[in-house]
Amino acid sequence: MEASNAGGGSRHLLASLLAFILGGANNYYVEEGEEEEESEVVIRKVVQWIRWAWEVVRESALVPALRLAVAMCLVMSVIMVLEKIFMGAVSLFVRLAGRSPSKVYRWEPFPDHFDEEMQQGSIDNHPMVLIQIPLFNERQVYNVAIRAACNLLWPSDRLVIQVLDDSTDFVVRELVKDECEKWKRNGININLETRDHRKGYKAGALKDGMKSSYVQKCEYVAIFDADHQPTCDFLKQTIPFLIHNPKIALVQARWKFVNADECLMTRIQEMSLDYHFKVEQEAGSSTFAFFGFNGTGGIWRIMAIKEAGGWNERTTVEDMDLAVRASLKGWKFIFAGHIKVKSELPCTFKAYRYQQHRWSCGPANLLRHMTFEIIAAKNATIWKKLYLLYSFFFARKIICHNVTFFFYTIVIPISIFFPQVVIPKWAVVYIPTTITILSSVTTPSSIHLVLLWILFEQVMSFHRCKAVYIGLLEAGRVKEWIVTEKFGSNNMQNGMKADHKKPKSKLWERLNVTELVLGAFLVICASYDIAYRVKAYYYYILPQSLSFLIVGFGFVGNLSQANL
Repeated sequence: MEASNAGGGSRHLLASLLAFILGGANNYYVEEGEEEEESEVVIRKVVQWIRWAWEVVRESALVPALRLAVAMCLVMSVIMVLEKIFMGAVSLFVRLAGRSPSKVYRWEPFPDHFDEEMQQGSIDNHPMVLIQIPLFNERQVYNVAIRAACNLLWPSDRLVIQVLDDSTDFVVRELVKDECEKWKRNGININLETRDHRKGYKAGALKDGMKSSYVQKCEYVAIFDADHQPTCDFLKQTIPFLIHNPKIALVQARWKFVNADECLMTRIQEMSLDYHFKVEQEAGSSTFAFFGFNGTGGIWRIMAIKEAGGWNERTTVEDMDLAVRASLKGWKFIFAGHIKVKSELPCTFKAYRYQQHRWSCGPANLLRHMTFEIIAAKNATIWKKLYLLYSFFFARKIICHNVTFFFYTIVIPISIFFPQVVIPKWAVVYIPTTITILSSVTTPSSIHLVLLWILFEQVMSFHRCKAVYIGLLEAGRVKEWIVTEKFGSNNMQNGMKADHKKPKSKLWERLNVTELVLGAFLVICASYDIAYRVKAYYYYILPQSLSFLIVGFGFVGNLSQANL
């Protein structure tokens, strides 16, 4: 009985308080006999007030804000599709017109008796070439690039191999040392350089390596990451471009992936990177003789590196930084897609995510550092500057990631709750379809995976977009450099047994909370659309939500052995 009276008193107090708020201080008191009826009135008024406030906020703030977001995304979508069409048209023209690098630039093969002369001794008319191989705790692949470099066809006394080992794992250091000594005993001019710090990361190692006395007599330098394996005729294919074209600073080869069929994630990576090389790099090389150096699988004219100011560690994309500065000095680049360098794709989601963070954060941060430098460059034309700022940086490195994440993962799903916000059909259907077709045709063997590729790229767009703003704002992880984990697929292809078993982690160790939250958000949006038949976007949003949830629970990468 006392509990009942206490409950009645509480309801009486609550009703009185609400009446005070809604009706004023003079009307706050409620008689005992009128308690139930007055409480219902108060609750009704509260509900009405909340609805009214929601409508005011919705119409005056949320709807205009969403319409603005839609308008911005529409503009970015147009920029993105026009850029894709432009690059695709250039790449198609190059192929149809047969404008291969050897036809555009002077290229003469070495004489047929080159190999015989090389075996007999020195060939004085062949330039001195430096091979740099930067390493850091890469136990499974440390010997891949070393072995390939030592097997390059070039006069032994005109070739210098420099292994730059920053490893902190002393076991790896001993393995690298033993590998170098083995090749040195075979007559290879190989030098091991180690540091007791990681200042500047890869850029710092390359910069310090260039200071060695034996490097001063070299004219060209080829760079290979630990897992990259050039063919034995790499120098014979690339150096003629540099010898016969004095304004060429860089010849970049295309990567060929040895483990593309390892799992579904590596197949998807192959599709994205094939587009990058066959379209983006090809278009840049054929229009403004500029593209971003890929950091490995390329050969530089050392004079160009010095003229551009050398390696700079201010960002995590030291390769792109050097390429932009060299281009502003008037140097030209060649993308030689017919020359391939074997490499390994990351097969775990964690490794791939770290790699994509660096590849997305670095260019955005470089744009922040170089905008005024590009504008003020005296040796670059206005068209080169416009190409660098708008096409290369703004459209491809900033807009692309923003529209992919915000428009398709945030704005379109939220618009379901606002029927009055209309998104044109061409933006929802035609533009993404066009972009998908243009981006996927470069890998015909994986065309049946295009829908899975789209969904996975949507998940990765979150990480890339976040990395872009970290780079632009120079936030916490802007200098983060984590070497991409590799498992020695190159060694396995060459008949060598990898001594590392891929770790099997438990489910809770693989959880990605952010992806789970975004997946739940998309499920809510799709469910609301299905329940109320608002815009029928659930056909796209529901599969997208499933992709976020699958990645969120860690079922991606080498755990998904779906060799489709």
